[in-house]
Amino acid sequence: MARRRSGISLLVILALLHAYIGVRLLPAMEVGLPGLALGAVLLALSAVLVRIGLVAPTLRRTRWSEQVAWAGLLAMGFFSSLFVLTLLRDVALLAQHLAGAGGPVFTRDSAVGVPLLALAVTAIGFVNARRVARVVRVEVPIAGLPAALNGYAIAQISDIHVGPTIRRPYLNAIVTRVNALKPDAIAVTGDLVDGSVQRLALHTEPLSRLSAPDGTFFVTGNHEYYSGAEQWIAEVRRLGLRVLMNEHVIRRRGGAALMIAGITDYSAHLFNPAHKSDPHLAAAGAPEDVAVRILLAHQPRSAPAAADAGFDLQLSGHTHGGQFFPWNLFVPLQQPFVAGLNRVRSLWVYTSRGTGYWGPPKRFGAPSEITLVKLVPA
Repeated sequence: MARRRSGISLLVILALLHAYIGVRLLPAMEVGLPGLALGAVLLALSAVLVRIGLVAPTLRRTRWSEQVAWAGLLAMGFFSSLFVLTLLRDVALLAQHLAGAGGPVFTRDSAVGVPLLALAVTAIGFVNARRVARVVRVEVPIAGLPAALNGYAIAQISDIHVGPTIRRPYLNAIVTRVNALKPDAIAVTGDLVDGSVQRLALHTEPLSRLSAPDGTFFVTGNHEYYSGAEQWIAEVRRLGLRVLMNEHVIRRRGGAALMIAGITDYSAHLFNPAHKSDPHLAAAGAPEDVAVRILLAHQPRSAPAAADAGFDLQLSGHTHGGQFFPWNLFVPLQQPFVAGLNRVRSLWVYTSRGTGYWGPPKRFGAPSEITLVKLVPA
């Protein structure tokens, strides 16, 4: 009953937001009564589709559920830009009014331009999201790096979000590109899925093809906990990946030792207290001759604790680089870094923009990436 009420409340909020867009744009377009009626119908349909998009990973499977999910998620992406651009237009109109400038021509043309620009941004974002992620090469300088570890390469993929619109072919193309890099190790830094093992096991199967001489490693993200973490941990292990849950492995090159450690998601304890994220525990018991300590941690905000635990490099994701405007502006409210290579005391932190996308198939100003991280001497 509570879930039903929250669903109705959300639909009411969406209806009000769409009504705001309609009131601010439709009369100004000067499209006449038929245009007003058509616009109202389209906005009402959008409100319903966006509501469907928000629950797409849990839609009951029917003959048309996949197509309905696609429609809902595309509507989410378009509505996001439409709403933001409508707000920005109102700000511009207010500024013009205060300055005593502007006029009916700008009012009409801007009202027509808002949905056209939203459509263009959504189309470009769709192309960016659906292409196979490009390879981003990053060199991380490590003080005192042994010569045997110079050039040691880790391929990182993150935030793929296999689910309603990301399926087996999409993941298969990512795996092929990662294997072609021939890294020493592969790291999957969380948010692999949006949905249950029962729904998505067929579509995550390509992970079994990932291959690197020092192994393929996985750490949980927050979306694994939304989707049944225990089941996904077991499934990822079945596919041949080593799941690192506050633990580490040691790899050696010519007598030089390197630690690859992994922690559970920063918020894991909220779902399972036994999964509480702990960088110190992940490093416990390491040999004294370890030259480089690398931590896989889904969220960048694990970095201060990782620095305290003595790690040299943390590989993270979670942020998607903001995925598309204006959400990139809100990431810093929760995370210390949005994307790229940053520093926390003696710790390097690399934050991937993600290899897939969450929700709407849309990336604008935040391209997806497969990261090839190489260690180099400082």
